[in-house]
Amino acid sequence: MTSAGVIETYGHGGDLLTAAQRFGREPGQFLDYSANINPLGMPASVREMLLASLAAVAHYPDPGHRVFRRALAKRLQVPEEWLLPANGAAEAMALAILGLSPQTVGVVYPCFSEYAQLSEQYGARVIGCFGKEGNGYKPDPAELYTLFMQSDLVFVGSPNNPTGILYQSDELRQMAEWTKETNTWLIVDEAFLDFVEEERQYTLAMQLERFPRVILMRSMTKMYAIPGLRLGYAIAHPDVIAKMRQKQVSWSVNALALLAGELCLQEQAYEEQTRRLIKVERAYLTDCIRSELGWQVWPSEANFLLLRSPEGLSAEQLQARLGKKGVLIRNCAMYPGLTAHDVRIAVRGREENERLLAALREAHAEGSE
Repeated sequence: MTSAGVIETYGHGGDLLTAAQRFGREPGQFLDYSANINPLGMPASVREMLLASLAAVAHYPDPGHRVFRRALAKRLQVPEEWLLPANGAAEAMALAILGLSPQTVGVVYPCFSEYAQLSEQYGARVIGCFGKEGNGYKPDPAELYTLFMQSDLVFVGSPNNPTGILYQSDELRQMAEWTKETNTWLIVDEAFLDFVEEERQYTLAMQLERFPRVILMRSMTKMYAIPGLRLGYAIAHPDVIAKMRQKQVSWSVNALALLAGELCLQEQAYEEQTRRLIKVERAYLTDCIRSELGWQVWPSEANFLLLRSPEGLSAEQLQARLGKKGVLIRNCAMYPGLTAHDVRIAVRGREENERLLAALREAHAEGSE
């Protein structure tokens, strides 16, 4: 869905080239709040390693991802055969759909657009239930259960994109139990779980032997600020991993991504620093936007916030006004279940957040069009 005011030409944030064409700036001149990437930037150790390892591109990457998978298994404390590295979490999702061949896929709106797009791309019919606005866009349990009853596979994001809502341990276990009762697969997208405070990182990772129809998807590109390298992985029962691997193209994960992944797994101090920063700045942005602008801001446990602009200022208009000022945000008007006034912003550092707030104040002061 595109229009003169929408820069999500390919359905996602972070499209600097489209923004440059629309707003007449160079791609590198934007302050990008449309993509949810770690504001600390790439870990220094990873940057130094990549610069020193360019010779690796003269050789094929390991199609079995063996060194990285071994390091990942050690960090997660799970057996290697339960892991499948992929070219980003999106590829892992595609491999699950290809390997499991669901006829009907269920999603909880609003949610990451790739769930439906990939499912339809590979021949599945997509159905959905809608989260309740008053409950942070979590669905009614009875409606969610019906979705499981009607689907071969269900996608759930935790934290969910674009709402930032997190499912609790009991909610995840209930969904896992439903997979047994309804013979449905459950994919939990945990791409943003790393940004959640450690004591609240609820996951079924240690219970997958009990729930073999549950698959977890994780991304390494967001926490470690390496989206251009593309690196993610799936955690699932070895039988499921085998089905997914059969559909994976050889060498889909490049050599530099695998090397970067090994180092990223050692960056625990960087991860903790990130979580502290996100917690403080997320609260700061929320308070400022609510108190100064009077806009609605949904509670989030991720590194982004869902906002609603006032009447007379649509998401498309707000995006255009900010784009002209060199600030990019994510227009969420095209998400099923959201409104024409909903936008998503990333959480970044204080200096950048002050620039965003100044731009929001100016856009708000310009009034209705």
